[in-house]
Amino acid sequence: MRTKTLLSLVILFHAFVFSQENAEELGNLPSVISETSGLLFHNGKLITHNDSGNTPQLFEIDTVTLQITRTVTVLNVDNVDWEDLAQDIDYIYIGDFGNNVGTRSDLAVYRIRKQDYDSSDTVQAERLDFSYVDQLDFTDSGNSDWDAEAFFVLDNDLIILTKQWKSNGTVAYSIPKTPGTHVAQRIEDFDSNGLITGATYNPLSDVLFIIGYSSILGPFTIRIDQPTTTSIFGITAERIPFGGGLAQVEGIAYVDVNTYFVSSEFFTNASPSITIQSKLFSFKTVDMTEEEDPEQSEEPEEPEDAEMPTLESQEQNLLLYRAFGSNELEYELNTDRAIFGRAIFDATGKRIQYTLGEEIEGSTIDLSYFGSAVYYLTFYLDNGVIAKAFTK
Repeated sequence: MRTKTLLSLVILFHAFVFSQENAEELGNLPSVISETSGLLFHNGKLITHNDSGNTPQLFEIDTVTLQITRTVTVLNVDNVDWEDLAQDIDYIYIGDFGNNVGTRSDLAVYRIRKQDYDSSDTVQAERLDFSYVDQLDFTDSGNSDWDAEAFFVLDNDLIILTKQWKSNGTVAYSIPKTPGTHVAQRIEDFDSNGLITGATYNPLSDVLFIIGYSSILGPFTIRIDQPTTTSIFGITAERIPFGGGLAQVEGIAYVDVNTYFVSSEFFTNASPSITIQSKLFSFKTVDMTEEEDPEQSEEPEEPEDAEMPTLESQEQNLLLYRAFGSNELEYELNTDRAIFGRAIFDATGKRIQYTLGEEIEGSTIDLSYFGSAVYYLTFYLDNGVIAKAFTK
């Protein structure tokens, strides 16, 4: 993976203003993963890898301490130029398609069973080999438009986004997400006005986020609502400044309907002299699909002569616990009613987190990314609402 020479940085460094979206810098990543490229959230941990020429290993990162807690080695493949991670319900996908000068004829995606990944620190991968339908020239002409550093799963396809060094845009291609030899079909191009380095499709909100950076390491995100396999960028693509200062952002992963992590790679440049550590960031959206909004769902039918319990009458069924200084909120919900969803609101009534009932796991909530304030933990049941305040 390479970056463009920052010829204009010495002139623009102090004058360039990066507008702050809502990105929060969480800290520096360990030096072992300073060349972090892809990012994924699975089983409560972030997963990342280094890029070209490094070991064929996946590293789990604790989202609070930012330390590596586990390393998984892929035994039967090399890390030629790993650039991104994607997932579906059953598999983790590794994109080995970095291709700076456009000469590679061995582009591949590796597929790993989540069941294998979860149970062992060594795994085997299946290969999905591919070539681009419209790449006819494989000669080395310097920086190429056939590089790629981003992909994601959408329906039954893998969508690969190129990183166009010459055109400064991206092209979306698709291949089936099954092992074999495939020809990547061109879907459409997009003028990103920057180098695309990562992507994540959030099925909880039907939102695609793409990240990248400008020629002077100005990070940005591109948001696309409701992408389809025939129209990735549609008419809703919105380029949003990322904030957080200069950063060579590389990986992005969704956590829930409105929480995302972004990783950046270590960067150094001799002239002008600049060094930027590898970092982890997070940002939040306020997304909520109609299906996820209990207020938009159909009212459950109420039995005759039944009285709907009020919030006050049910509050005693929700107990909250948090040890002093801990970032974990534990709760005990005493009910045999069906749970439609769990939400957290701030004191102004703004919902800042939502989890579908079927996706609630355990009875602990990570508060690491909440500021100091009063919040309300709320449960939507089939016979009413239970809510209780807590402080962070």
